Amino acid sequence: MSHCGICGSDLHARVHTDQLADMATTVGYDQMPRYEDKVVFGHEFCGEVVEYGPDTLCRWKPGTPVVAMPMCRNGRDVQFIGASTEVPGGYAEQIVVQESMTFDVPNGLPAAHAALTEPMAVAWHAVRRSGIRKKQNAYVIGCGPIGLAVIAMLKAAGVRAVVASDFSPRRRELAARLGADIVVDPRNADPFSSSPRPNRLNNVRDLLNLGFDTMEKLRWIPNLPWWYAFRVAHKLEIGPSGPVVFECVGVPGMIDNLLATVPMMSRIIVAGACLEPDTFRPGMAINKEIDLRFSTGYDPGEFRDTLHMLADGTVDPAPLITGTVGFSGVEAAFAALGNAEEHAKILVDPASTATMP
Repeated sequence: MSHCGICGSDLHARVHTDQLADMATTVGYDQMPRYEDKVVFGHEFCGEVVEYGPDTLCRWKPGTPVVAMPMCRNGRDVQFIGASTEVPGGYAEQIVVQESMTFDVPNGLPAAHAALTEPMAVAWHAVRRSGIRKKQNAYVIGCGPIGLAVIAMLKAAGVRAVVASDFSPRRRELAARLGADIVVDPRNADPFSSSPRPNRLNNVRDLLNLGFDTMEKLRWIPNLPWWYAFRVAHKLEIGPSGPVVFECVGVPGMIDNLLATVPMMSRIIVAGACLEPDTFRPGMAINKEIDLRFSTGYDPGEFRDTLHMLADGTVDPAPLITGTVGFSGVEAAFAALGNAEEHAKILVDPASTATMP
């Protein structure tokens, strides 16, 4: 193993193991470990090929740098690397990965950056799932590791106006370094009023007036079957729309807060993992015609494309890396990651003797 990142889900799993296992069971996956189980964490990793097991194609020479999707399969039994008693994760010197889910690292990409393929792929999946267009406003609420990765991927996708919001000065600084066009402290400024490209539909009155204005213009044209204009707009999905909002905080109350404050016809992508029960007012979402989508993980194509975006310089993950420790510094790194003013992403490097990030 060359490098392995410490993920926010590792921090959650350390103290909320049973809760995560219960949630996994409800969606049909009953292989997650329990609190009393012994697990080697680490699912954001880069390493080198050492040897091959049976029934493999031996695609790469030993010593080839690779990354892999953190999952293995034995028959039909799937185990998540770093979240399993059977498949140890990247906080180990050596791990077993699935050849079909492994990718060689191109262009001499440094191992420290290649190790971030996994969390950056999570962000790329969220951006792709949002369906955002380049001219739409994007708002990233919460600039922890996932929010910061989403900012980088939005800019890689060519989105012109990205507004980031976080209470932490340190995280706001990192958001700007990763490409956010506007960065706000929500105590002092409303993020949805801070875009360099103002939103057209901020409330119900704006939407109603747009309808009146459109009909008045269409009715000025004699004998025009104006309803065809609406049919074409519906078919091409070019009607009025709001911005895309990425919820990357993951605490109870955030969804309801956003439903109340986002502009009309917004699309909210929930990427923050809230582990607690939560409530929101459906009527608020109905009256504002808000789309609500949830996002997690990635597919193999997204994982591969993310790796190549890192390798060709489309995305620079360097600002995310705020510290590195050796194996003996993992406990201190977990503690440090609890302070938003200190760190975003800490890597574990087996060759390092650092005990503090």
